[in-house]
Amino acid sequence: MPVYRDEAVVLRTHKLGEADRIVTLLTRAHGKVRAVAKGVRRTGSKFGARLEPFMVADVQLYEGRNLDIVTQAESLGSYGALITADYDCYTAASVMVETADKLTESEGSLQQYLLLVGALRSLSRREHGASLTLDSYLLRAVSMAGWAPSFQDCARCGAVGEHSAIVVQLGGVVCDTCASPGSPRVDRLTIALLSALLTGDWEHAAATSTRTQGQAGGIVAAYTQWHLGRGLRSLEHVAR
Repeated sequence: MPVYRDEAVVLRTHKLGEADRIVTLLTRAHGKVRAVAKGVRRTGSKFGARLEPFMVADVQLYEGRNLDIVTQAESLGSYGALITADYDCYTAASVMVETADKLTESEGSLQQYLLLVGALRSLSRREHGASLTLDSYLLRAVSMAGWAPSFQDCARCGAVGEHSAIVVQLGGVVCDTCASPGSPRVDRLTIALLSALLTGDWEHAAATSTRTQGQAGGIVAAYTQWHLGRGLRSLEHVAR
């Protein structure tokens, strides 16, 4: 039975039997992996705490027929306890790992892995507001998946901005010609914040008002869920 080693983020876990757990991992080189971690729910488990959601670990696995088996786990990023200690960080991280789970499959993506690790690290260190970190992660994640939004030129015809209408189904802001009647309109401050979150301009993002951040967050949530083709359950618990 082949053995392999990789770095991984724990996306979610499920109980299995009395002492085992099924863990879903986003790995650096092997994509998304589902594996059994035997005995991790026992008090004396050597690596149970390293295989909790939001943790980053160096794992060794046996390749199984349906599920792989985790045999070793060494901590690389102990973000779980720091994130779960704050409700806003916890709910933001929950949306992040759910999104990563939906965006990645067995072939994986190094960019998606590095983006998620960076976002979880930032949350654990409280580098930026939890909502801003989440919205920036979501915009970048869907962009890497091939759905990069436009917040400057018209997403449909390419007409040079500035535009105030935004249609998530068309890919971002649209000109008055392409905008259908009743299309949502947003102010310049909100569009500027969306652009800042996409490019990582944290100085600009941090200087925006709570109202502007809330409007941007609603647009990011709608854009992400539209292009995923399904809702994100964790988003219901995020305070906006």
